[in-house]
Order: sequence, then structure tokens, then C-alpha cells
Amino acid sequence: MSELTWWRGAVIYQIYPRSLLDTNGDGVGDLRGIITKLDYIASLNVDAIWISPFFKSPMADFGYDISDYREVDPLFGTMQDFDELIEKAHQRGIKVIIDQVLSHTSDQHAWFCESRESRTNPKADWYVWAEPKEDGTAPNNWLAIFGGCAWEWEPRRQQYYLHNFLRSQPDINFHNPEVRQAVLDNVEFWLKKGVDGFRLDAITFCYHDELLRDNPPKPKDKRQGRGFSEDNPYAYQYHYYNNDRPQTILFIEELRQLINRYPGAVTLGEVSAEDSLAVMAAYTKGEDRLHMAYSFELLTDDYSAAYIRQTVEALEASIGDGWPCWAIGNHDAQRVASRWGRGKQTSDMVKMLNAMVNSLRGSVCSYQGEELGLTEAPIEYHELQDPFGKTFWPMFKGRDGCRTPMPWEQHADFSGFSQVTPWLPIAQAHRALAVDVQEADSQSMLHGYRQFLAWRKGYPALVEGEIEFLDAPEPLLVFVRTFGEQKLLVCFNLQDTEQALSLNALSIQQEITGHGLKTAQRVADTLTFSAYACFYALLN
Repeated sequence: MSELTWWRGAVIYQIYPRSLLDTNGDGVGDLRGIITKLDYIASLNVDAIWISPFFKSPMADFGYDISDYREVDPLFGTMQDFDELIEKAHQRGIKVIIDQVLSHTSDQHAWFCESRESRTNPKADWYVWAEPKEDGTAPNNWLAIFGGCAWEWEPRRQQYYLHNFLRSQPDINFHNPEVRQAVLDNVEFWLKKGVDGFRLDAITFCYHDELLRDNPPKPKDKRQGRGFSEDNPYAYQYHYYNNDRPQTILFIEELRQLINRYPGAVTLGEVSAEDSLAVMAAYTKGEDRLHMAYSFELLTDDYSAAYIRQTVEALEASIGDGWPCWAIGNHDAQRVASRWGRGKQTSDMVKMLNAMVNSLRGSVCSYQGEELGLTEAPIEYHELQDPFGKTFWPMFKGRDGCRTPMPWEQHADFSGFSQVTPWLPIAQAHRALAVDVQEADSQSMLHGYRQFLAWRKGYPALVEGEIEFLDAPEPLLVFVRTFGEQKLLVCFNLQDTEQALSLNALSIQQEITGHGLKTAQRVADTLTFSAYACFYALLN
């Protein structure tokens, strides 16, 4: 893999910095915590880290509300810490991807503080401002994901401003070319520092419909959540006018022109739209848009082989020469061990799930703690930090349950994450899954994760190859990965019941072992899968 295409098939380890390791005794993880754990991260055999926001922020949305794009928030350390982090990650062969939240800022950003003061100041048109209706109500029916109307009144201007998330996260006006250039300048600041790429948060939200047309209602049977729950009013609309506007692709092409001046730098877009798979395909088409995109399509409750196949095939059919990135967990979704394990998760299941997502065509974002099989942590209402959860409690309990601190040592105070009470509680069940416990067990999920990723690197078909699914009874997921002369049969039993599969006309050249997973038994032309067993083989 060349330095220019290192990202194709890469495994990207997502770090939520608040929760990796606290080194300064304030109960919150920091950049020095990441530096301290770089050897651990390198031992996982991942290719890159993606660090969630560490920029200056009032932390209303835990860093996704940025007040200065070019400063490290003191909570996380200093710019010197970040420079050291890049240097030491690169010494270990680890690429560094950072979050960029381009569609909105904090209401404490200097741009917004100026913009809100009057209708005539130099930044007056840098945010999305609109007149009220004749009766004083909001300009249209757009809703915010985090609850309620997407418009907030500003008395200084006697106008409303748009916010697709919290009201303290005003949307930038990308229709203004000065704004676009300022955003690109901020991105280039980090490119000059040596980052290897950007994960682009909420990239579909950059533009809004300038006519401010109402979103049409969505029938009850069409309401589904991707990053939000079905009982959220946000699910009651088709978001045609405040999301994924045609101009977004033009901005993406502007961004790519900048990125191309820094060979090897990569863009990964987070896509949330009415048809996320189609948007992923459009945003990654050709050589002048995003390198990769990922969506919430595998962050759902549906865990059937049919759904996974349908999702991947739908993207493959439309993505052309684009490149996908898959994730089964992140900082916005319930932990996959709980979401798909449904109380029955085992070590074998977790190993199988990690292998499954790392065997699909594309790159992979692997969320910190997935290598340990961490489950969703129970959070009581009085412990909640997430504003999203506070609004929609108790039906939706927010995102804190997947954001709790990493358990490093079973018996240490606060599991070795901190010397003081951490910002979120450490789940009692996580202590038994601590890193030191799993390091001592050669059959642990942690060792299984390392072994599989090291083994995967030896098969170009798994890293870069094409994918073709084969018909198989539920809950078996079966496909072939092909790269040049190498053809790999890949099979997974997604459930804890025994399953059988007839190989029919498939001509197996050689079964492949060494991946560390439970393996199906082959007798003649039949494979028998025990709970969560897998099967890899070279085909003739």
C-alpha cells in the first residue's frame, strides 16, 4: 500500500479523548493520555487514530461546539502536546486523523459573537439568519436533532438564526464565499501541522435551502432513526431542505482541491441523510470528492445477515469507484456488544463482530473499547452529561453509556483511568473487561482483536478486494473477497445456535487458519458452524 493510498482498507481507531486516560487529575482524559497509550494503540495493529474534538470549546456538546478551530482546549492540554502526539504517533507508524466540525460553531465563537451584534457588521452574513413570520414565529418548520425548533431568536438583530443541533451551535452560512474560504483556511492550519486527514462531522449539514422551504411531513411507517430515535420529532420530517443540499458537493470539491496539495492526507465524511447510502456514493464519486464516507447504517438495532448484506450491496451498487468506510460503533451509538448482543454477548461473539466488519470491502472505524468488548454502561439520570439524553429521557438515555472511561486496571481506583472521580462513572461490569485482565488471558477479546488485524494484513483480498455476497440461510453471512488471483470465501454465523451450510459448487483450495476465531467444521461439502463461528478459505 503506497503512502498515497494508505487509507484504502485501513483500520482507524476512534479515540474519544475525554475517556481514554486522564493524566492531570481532573477526571477528564487529555492529549497526554493519548500519548501515554500510543504503544497500546500500536499493539492493536490499527493503521490510524481518529481523535474526536479537542479544540477550544465551552463543551455544551463535549467539543462538537467549537469556539476556536486553531486552539487546543486547556481541558485537553496544549498545542505542544498535540505536536508531540503527531510526532510520536508517526514514529510508531500510526496516522493521525482529527475531527473537523465545519457546519456549525459554538455560539461563543468570535465569528458568531460579531455576527449576532447587528445586521451591518463584517460578519453579519456569516451565519444563517432569517426574518420571523408576520406573527413572530420561526421562519419555517425545520427541527433540530437535539429537540425542538431549529431556529433561535436573537433580540439584537430581531431575527432568527438556524441551529441543526443545540441552540448554542449556530449554523455557518456556506453560501457566503468568505465563510467557505475561512473554513478552508482553518483546515489548512492543521494540514500544515502534519495531520494525515480529517473526519468531517455532520458534513451533510453545511448548506441550507436559501428559499427556506418547509420540510414535508414523513408518514409514520417511514419514520426511522439514524443517530436519533423514532420518537424524536426530527423523525417526523423528510429533511430535504436543511440537509444534503446540491451545493454541498461543490464545497467538497473545493475542500478536496486543498487536501490534494498535501499528498497522503485523507477525508472521511460522516453522512446523515434521507438516503445515506446514495449520499455516501455521491460524496465519494471520482477523484475530486471525499476519499471515504461512512453513515449510521450499521449502527442500527437490525443485526440480521439479510440487513447487513442488503446495506453493503446497496452501497456497492451505487458507489462506483468510491470507497466506503464501515463502523458498527462510535461515540453516538449504543455499544455494539449490547446493541447486537442483547444481553447474550460472549467473547466469541465480540471477536466475530470485529472480524466481520473488518472483512467487508472498505475501511473501518473501530471505536475505543470495542477491542475489549465493552458493553453499554448504565447511566442514572443524575449522572447524565449528554444534553441529548437529558432532553429525551427516559425513552432515549443519550450517548453517555458508550462514552464512559476506558478500564485499564481491574482493581485500581477508577480502573486506572484517573486518580479522581471521572466525568462519567465507570461501569462495574467493565472492570472485569479491563486491559490488564485481558492482557493476562491469551484467549481474551483483546488478544483476538490484535491477532485478527495482524492476520488480515496478510491477505490483500481482505484489505482491498472486491466483494460478492452468496445466498445463505439466516443467520449466516457469506461472501467472497477477490483481489487479482486471490479469492477468499468468508463466512460468519451471527447467532449462538448451530448452523449448517452446503458449499454446493464452491471449489475450496485451502482452508485458512491463524485468524484466532472459532472455526466451522468442514465435512465433505458441508460446513457446520457452532455459535459465532467463522470460516475463511482460498477458492480455486
